[in-house]
Amino acid sequence: MAGEDELKLLGMWASPFVLRARLALSFKGLRYEYVEEEIFGNKSELLVKSNPVHKKVPVLIHNGKPICESLIMVQYIDEVYGSTRPSLLPTDPYDRSVARFWAAYIDDKVFGSFMTMIRGKTEEEKAEGTKQLFAAAETLEGALKECSKGKHFFGGDSVGYVDIALGGFVAWVDARDRMSGLKHFDAERTPLLAAWLERFVALEETKAVMPDVEKLFELSKKRQAQADAAAAVVQGKVIEMAEAHLSSISSD
Repeated sequence: MAGEDELKLLGMWASPFVLRARLALSFKGLRYEYVEEEIFGNKSELLVKSNPVHKKVPVLIHNGKPICESLIMVQYIDEVYGSTRPSLLPTDPYDRSVARFWAAYIDDKVFGSFMTMIRGKTEEEKAEGTKQLFAAAETLEGALKECSKGKHFFGGDSVGYVDIALGGFVAWVDARDRMSGLKHFDAERTPLLAAWLERFVALEETKAVMPDVEKLFELSKKRQAQADAAAAVVQGKVIEMAEAHLSSISSD
């Protein structure tokens, strides 16, 4: 691609935040160069140069200028390519503020509780994360009813900003549901959200960029095993310290 349409996306296939950028580009019908980054090893010079503060993906490079942070990126894509397909953000200022609120809620509550669920140091912490994720889904059920105004998506007739904000996480939630046997977007508990999910993942623009859930499932199992092993080591050291402390007390 050349000239004003030169777009390059630095990403990692499993990242929900990278998926947000890819969804925005897909729904806008934009062509771009995708560069897979090795974020757990030696990060590329281009990534470090493009995002010197956080040194993480995604990074969208437009005509040589980097844009960082997924939600900022989605807004940028919508503003620059506003005439390409329907706008992702509402035209009304109040409706835009509502959309931004729910996108921030998704990052805070959905992503926050998801990370607690998979990285909790104890089974109680993990269970609390699961509980919080169910609660967030129920809250988003009400948000979908409010934002959609009875239509199919948070954006109304077409996919919008909040759909993409949440859509970045659906593959990971599906992968974790397979591990736990739970269903966080359940048709009985959150019927609107469950119907939204079916419609969203069936769209050609979504299918074009959605990661393989089976691969995410395998990666999730591997990460969980690593986290459990690390937690076991920490717990073992705590027990050793406690035993040493008790031994020193008893010998006094």
